[in-house]
Amino acid sequence: VRLAESGGGMVQAGESLTLSCEASIMPYTNFAMGWYRQAPGKERVFVATFSFNSGKTYYSNSAEGRFVISRHSAAAAASQHSANAAVVLQMNDLRPEDTDLYVCGAGILGSPWDSWGQGTQVTVTS
Repeated sequence: VRLAESGGGMVQAGESLTLSCEASIMPYTNFAMGWYRQAPGKERVFVATFSFNSGKTYYSNSAEGRFVISRHSAAAAASQHSANAAVVLQMNDLRPEDTDLYVCGAGILGSPWDSWGQGTQVTVTS
């Protein structure tokens, strides 16, 4: 599965950013996509997940209440692969501690994922 990420950038504290991720496949049973963050030399840390089966969303404590992950049909439609799975992460009220490389992942919900994007940098200045 190939994952194409977009969005990210540099903003000031309190501002918002939107990250998008499109997969090269259509959703299948128990398919999920989500975002992790990763600092240089460290393990990926969970941020948010979207389940295509149920529409349920899952968030880290830090993301809960500030970030929203949802299915993003517009992204897939724009790429002319409208049936492909895509998600968007709306990040609000960003804080300097949110600064990191954000990596999109995909796989079976509840199992280790093996499909990852290249990542997109999010930098929040105070």
